[in-house]
Amino acid sequence: MADSTPDSDAILRSARASLDDNRQGGRRVGGQPIGEGSARLRRRNLVSRLKLIGIAVLGILLAAMAAGIVLNGIGFVGVMLTALALLVAVLVFSNFPKVKVPRRADLTRTSDARQLVARTELWLEHQRPALPAPAVTLVDRIGVQLDALGLQLETIDPAHPAAAETRKLVGEHLPETVDAWRRVPASLRREDHAGATADARLTESLGRISEELDRVTRQLADGALDDLAVRTRYLEYKYSGGAASDGPPPIALPTEKH
Repeated sequence: MADSTPDSDAILRSARASLDDNRQGGRRVGGQPIGEGSARLRRRNLVSRLKLIGIAVLGILLAAMAAGIVLNGIGFVGVMLTALALLVAVLVFSNFPKVKVPRRADLTRTSDARQLVARTELWLEHQRPALPAPAVTLVDRIGVQLDALGLQLETIDPAHPAAAETRKLVGEHLPETVDAWRRVPASLRREDHAGATADARLTESLGRISEELDRVTRQLADGALDDLAVRTRYLEYKYSGGAASDGPPPIALPTEKH
């Protein structure tokens, strides 16, 4: 009887965890894009598969036609073999090549902002099925934030402090947080340790990362809004008789960097 107590406690904990997940909407099925960047990589992979299928089908049909000309027909057996070859080609290239999930070490090995965002989103999608439900919700939110941030990073100098900060946050801090949680044994992730569970700490950390992404996005947007305000004031002065107005003196129109 004494030996059954730990098992009973474990069963009860598992049941409570399952109930919590169900109340919070359960876990999302893996493979669903969390952002436009990862969706773009998946579409590119799909196009590659379709091209391979088309090439394989065309090659098989041409080979069958050539054999029919040389042999004066391929007969019933030849038709069946051709159909079997077409089926095999479609089945093979429908599942090959697979979408390559980047390793964590590969996330930052690019200077292209869109590529960094896409790789991080794809990596997060691969981690998502194992995450607790509250963390999954945050991962989905982070995917949307990464899309917006990636577009902003394309228009600013890579040496901009916000760009460097974002790369560190997206390429290092975010994956390191998930990896630290994954190193905790699954049986211990829901047990209290120093006042909180590993699942709760992961959710809290992802929430802070989401807030930081929002802060950086707003910071970059403020710069764009300031540039727009300067340009608007210049146009008002130039085309609305600004010299006779009571407004501020003319402002030099900023030149765009190429």
